[in-house]
Amino acid sequence: MNSLKIIENKVLKLILLIENEYPELYMFLDETPVTIPSINNPKINFKIMEDYFESLKQLLKHHIETHNKK
Repeated sequence: MNSLKIIENKVLKLILLIENEYPELYMFLDETPVTIPSINNPKINFKIMEDYFESLKQLLKHHIETHNKK
């Protein structure tokens, strides 16, 4: 499996975790500016996906740190 597929799988797993465990956070993912391309037909590569994965991790970390999960 190539690097891009690996990072895409990591992103998918993290999004599914957020969707299932933190639905209050998941509803904001579609509105995150990082997911809105500034050009038509953007090229997706490893660096872009890695940055997106890191942004998702930071978003989740911040959410966990600032909200008490019951």
